[in-house]
Amino acid sequence: MGYAGYAPSTVQMKDALPPLEQALRALPITPATTATLELIEKLVRNTVQAPTEEKFRKVRLTNAKIAEAITNVPGAVDAMVEMGWQREGEENLVLPQGKKLVFEDVKAILNTQDWFKKEIEKEHKRKMAERKEQDPEKLALRKQLELDAKERAAAGPVTQSSKARKIGGNGPNMMTPTDLGMNQGGG
Repeated sequence: MGYAGYAPSTVQMKDALPPLEQALRALPITPATTATLELIEKLVRNTVQAPTEEKFRKVRLTNAKIAEAITNVPGAVDAMVEMGWQREGEENLVLPQGKKLVFEDVKAILNTQDWFKKEIEKEHKRKMAERKEQDPEKLALRKQLELDAKERAAAGPVTQSSKARKIGGNGPNMMTPTDLGMNQGGG
């Protein structure tokens, strides 16, 4: 039994990703995929906002912009089919009359966009770390720093006498109130 009679954990474990997000995450992880997801999001948003508008319910795969961002990207057409779009020959994707896209589809795309950004950032950081490890100048400097540290440790602590201690008294350029004729008790 947990604290104050509560079950040990109230945190719900997230189930496996929905099939749509799985299909979207199957796209290749490249910066260009960001443009693919943005275009898919735009197409879906258009159909969510105007579900009866016929021009939004049909996507021509041979269109240059669509071909670059969707048709030529492995898995992009499959992700749209997972969403509910259907192939109409080789040239078109059509959203059937009975199928209505909802905001949850847009949310899945936005989640995937965030996931892609994080994955691209992780890959960038990994490459930067790898580059740092292989930099010969940096390796030589690290080696030299280690050798210097060993030399200092072997030499023992460094002690220097202070110049201030050698001067003694008030020092050559310091004057006291007595030197100026003050505090002489003649009040």
